[in-house]
Amino acid sequence: MTAPLHEAHPTSPGRRLPDTQAGMRRRNLARVMHAVGADGPLSRAAIASRIGLTRAAVSTLVDELIRTGLLEELGPERPGRVGRPGSALTVSGRGPAGIGAEIGVDHLAVCAVDLRGEVRARAVRHGTNRGRPAEPVLEELTALVGQVVAEAEREGLWAAGLAVAVPGLVAPDARTVVRAPNLGWRELDLAPLLPTGLPLTVDNEANFGSLAELWLGDDAPRNFLHVSAEIGIGGALVVDGRLLRGTRGFAGELGHVPVRPEGPACVCGGRGCLEQYAGEEAVLRAAGLEPREDRVGLLGERAAAGDAEVRRALRGAGTALGIALTGAVNLLDPEAVVLGGALSGLAPWLLPSLEQELERRTAGSACPVTVSRLGPQGPLLGAAHSVARAVLDDPAAVAERG
Repeated sequence: MTAPLHEAHPTSPGRRLPDTQAGMRRRNLARVMHAVGADGPLSRAAIASRIGLTRAAVSTLVDELIRTGLLEELGPERPGRVGRPGSALTVSGRGPAGIGAEIGVDHLAVCAVDLRGEVRARAVRHGTNRGRPAEPVLEELTALVGQVVAEAEREGLWAAGLAVAVPGLVAPDARTVVRAPNLGWRELDLAPLLPTGLPLTVDNEANFGSLAELWLGDDAPRNFLHVSAEIGIGGALVVDGRLLRGTRGFAGELGHVPVRPEGPACVCGGRGCLEQYAGEEAVLRAAGLEPREDRVGLLGERAAAGDAEVRRALRGAGTALGIALTGAVNLLDPEAVVLGGALSGLAPWLLPSLEQELERRTAGSACPVTVSRLGPQGPLLGAAHSVARAVLDDPAAVAERG
């Protein structure tokens, strides 16, 4: 896992700790956890060198983290060297786990991630959620959470919290879905409808996808615009390694940027929005195909086989994405645009027209476009990792929990 403490949601456990002696101890415990998580296994001496504390101070912190069950000793770090080798420390594969969930238009998914960043349990339910009352959807999600938590417990883990990714706007309270047009949800407090007994954080799926890219992506830039493209299209901006949320937490609604103001009506109430040209269902319509469960797989199969209509539809989607992204790139000047979500699997046919629009319309040199290796798993992984990283950010809270 990466070392820097992450920018937390205002209501998450990963808050700034006070400048007191107790606050300093908590911060130092977090520094030890992040150092071992990023570079471990490490000896006490190696940790002290990395974080700039004395070996005696680090030993006291490490002993506390071992007692809490967050670190474990593996034995001599470098057997056979001259002198007494230090004991190698690693983040425990047991103990707290982050539970992440995703409410998609056509699926529900839940996973458990341990403090090492490994997925230890997963459950998925395919089927449309569009137009369904929220109560049965969330009842099914609660059952999936229970299934994953039980499986994690059999692995020696316990759930530290639940983070839920949704395709819509989320209020600053981190539990109320203000508006999710593709689900038909408005002003919906998820907390009473998800009786899991776990601390809950709800956020936009593109936000969690961008954080997953920051934390888990190979050599991820510190300033990038993340596009999460599936049935809906979301966006999120990371600046200096921190998620830019906007005044109300609504930043990044790329899918509802109009690319052709006279275009078709959108579920958001506008016309000609990007989703009407580059969402999965829009591309299927343009290609003259009937939807099936694996929409992206269908489009990819046809495009790879040389289907001219599918390739034309994907070029059109890439053009629409390029038009919408041009405004964001000219306004924000990111290092890169990262294409994630399910449509990232169609990058070979989307990128040429997308990049052509960016090159033609962007002031100065064109912004590079990369494809996320996380693909459609980004929001779910970002949600689960946000809970696990909150434990790393304040490991003392685990001891206080008892």
